[in-house]
Amino acid sequence: MPAGTPSSKGGRDKLLSTALIAVFASTIAAAALPFLAQPAPASWPYILGSVLLQCGYFVLVARIYHVADMSLAYPVMRGAAPLLVALASIILLHESLSPPAVLGIAIICTGVLGMAAAGRGGDSRGLPLALLNAVMIASYTLVDGVGVRLSGAPAGYAFWIFLLTGLPFLAWALARRRQDFAAYLARHAGMGLIGGIGTSASYGLALWAMTLAPVATVSALRETSILFGTAISGLVLHERLGRNRIAAAGLIAAGAMVLRLG
Repeated sequence: MPAGTPSSKGGRDKLLSTALIAVFASTIAAAALPFLAQPAPASWPYILGSVLLQCGYFVLVARIYHVADMSLAYPVMRGAAPLLVALASIILLHESLSPPAVLGIAIICTGVLGMAAAGRGGDSRGLPLALLNAVMIASYTLVDGVGVRLSGAPAGYAFWIFLLTGLPFLAWALARRRQDFAAYLARHAGMGLIGGIGTSASYGLALWAMTLAPVATVSALRETSILFGTAISGLVLHERLGRNRIAAAGLIAAGAMVLRLG
């Protein structure tokens, strides 16, 4: 579902920002689903598994952006994920890796290590969480790579995930922070709408692409968003990037592009 949800970094309350984006994506899905072909029954275990993994992803995103700069956490968790997907797809999905793919993995590893080294001077608490979230991203990507192919209806499959992922966050917001959530919605509805549309569009397109191309290839191609995430962290959030972080982010994106050629 998500592509790192950098918009959640822009709000003052990270968990409410995350919930807001998830709820908007869920609302968009609820409006669209009656007009879409429905996924085959064989894909439903994968839908439910993906929802559980993506809820965990969202919670980790909120925690990561609370303790670490986006310019550090976002490239690490998004850059390590295609590496994990590529390796796991060899074993689980029986996809083979070409020489360009191996080179791309090596470049991504170098970039991730460089990003980690660049963040040593600041608060590094978010780095282990970012790596854990890379595992979550890789897990739901692999689950969805199988599930969307079984569904026979990529759009329906995607929007059911968006709908079901947003419901737990809505329930939590109403049960635990009803007044805070209502006030936050009034102040940041535009951010939530943009985040919900961006999340739905980016991951929906990725799921459709997984029905046409290897999962590892699609996962790697998505990670060109690392450059946009790093740019947002500097230009919008006014974080200090430094030459080392910029170079490391460029390496991760370049590795993802080389992996795409594989």
